[in-house]
Amino acid sequence: MRPPAAASLAALVPRLAGRRVLVIGDLTLDEYLYGRATRLSREAPIPVLEFLRREVILGGAANPARNVVALGGLATQVGIIGADSEGEQVRTLCEAAGIDTAGLIVVPERPTTRKTRILADEAPRLPQQVARLDRLERAPLGPEDETRVVEMLHDLTPGHAAVLCSDYQLGLLTPRVVRAVRALCQAHGALFCVDAQGNSRYYTGADLFRCNNREAEAALNQPLCSEADFRVGVGRLRAELDARLIMVTRGPEGLSLEGDGVTYTRVPALQSSEVYDTTGAGDTFVAVATMALAAGIAPIEAARLANAAAALVVRRFGNAVVTPEELRDALR
Repeated sequence: MRPPAAASLAALVPRLAGRRVLVIGDLTLDEYLYGRATRLSREAPIPVLEFLRREVILGGAANPARNVVALGGLATQVGIIGADSEGEQVRTLCEAAGIDTAGLIVVPERPTTRKTRILADEAPRLPQQVARLDRLERAPLGPEDETRVVEMLHDLTPGHAAVLCSDYQLGLLTPRVVRAVRALCQAHGALFCVDAQGNSRYYTGADLFRCNNREAEAALNQPLCSEADFRVGVGRLRAELDARLIMVTRGPEGLSLEGDGVTYTRVPALQSSEVYDTTGAGDTFVAVATMALAAGIAPIEAARLANAAAALVVRRFGNAVVTPEELRDALR
């Protein structure tokens, strides 16, 4: 299949605006603590950092929601937060980013997930991560909290063009919750889109199933080394999940997709002059792909738009978003 011209792809970007996406998944508060390395510790062979500053940004399932809003879409967030200061920070940051917080549910027994990264910052070099400490709960939701989430989905799914499941394996997207998402998407004509970092067998019948190559290998229980491996593996994964469309991102090797009228296709990576941080690139990719499919854009073009957006965010440190202007300029 002949690839679309860059100018034609750039002309598709305005069609992303106005798409309503319900994002459900595990929410994270990403905390960055920056310090200047001054000496080695006498207690252990590690640097001693003198504190410079603290930054907090949205992570986990809130990151695709941020990308939806940044590209002119409308995002409603469904997720669990704790009755703690981190939960209030997540709510405040969502509101500041323009994300509808109607679907945030407080569960006092669970802490809000916080991922703390400690970085040595010495200009002009980029900050270097020296440690990370996660505060989280991986246990699946209990029946009462599952019921609260399912009831919220019943209230919020109508009026959305797509429901995006962003699964970080922190207990929210249980089989019962996923079944409810699938049934509600079918009932209301919404796309059922998935970004799974595991638990792939929960997500049968998705309109879009996105994973990376390592996750695909785990789901298939086989390595994917050659192009022939990917061709067979992507087809097998699509069949086993009964997915309408599969996209497997492959880092510097681009991505593979199959389904929705498209035979197996490999889309090369969009070359970037530098890669600073791959954090959140998958979130950006699936947000753009979901919006594009919801806008009626064909799968190949949707994949290329998403590929270009992901290539932009890897040039920035931490979770990042892409604006329509940046995406159009990159495609031109």
